[in-house]
Amino acid sequence: MTSVIYASLSAFLIVWLSLNVIRKRRKYQISIGDGRNEELIISMAAQSNAIEYIPIALLLLFALEYNNANKLIVHLFGLSLIIGRLIHAKGLLSSSLKTRVLGMQITIFTIIGLAAINFGYLPWEELF
Repeated sequence: MTSVIYASLSAFLIVWLSLNVIRKRRKYQISIGDGRNEELIISMAAQSNAIEYIPIALLLLFALEYNNANKLIVHLFGLSLIIGRLIHAKGLLSSSLKTRVLGMQITIFTIIGLAAINFGYLPWEELF
């Protein structure tokens, strides 16, 4: 399954962002909450943002592959998701608004594209 590649890469990204939060917690000795520490707040935001957007995108990517879409299309959407999420994380962690916005644009357009294409695979005559 092609989409498993992107689920695995997404998992690595989430683990990396989680480890970043753990490093900040250890560095500033903050076990619960954010301690009003800006570095920890930013790291937590990068982690939570990934966790918010990746699951729906992967669900749609799995659906696309389940519907026997062309593997190239699955790869293109999967790459788009990973690239968007990496760019967004980099922008958030480096306080680069332009990079952060670009990453979100890529992510949002990927999700919209996946949702739209999956509609094309619906057996409309069987639904009504």
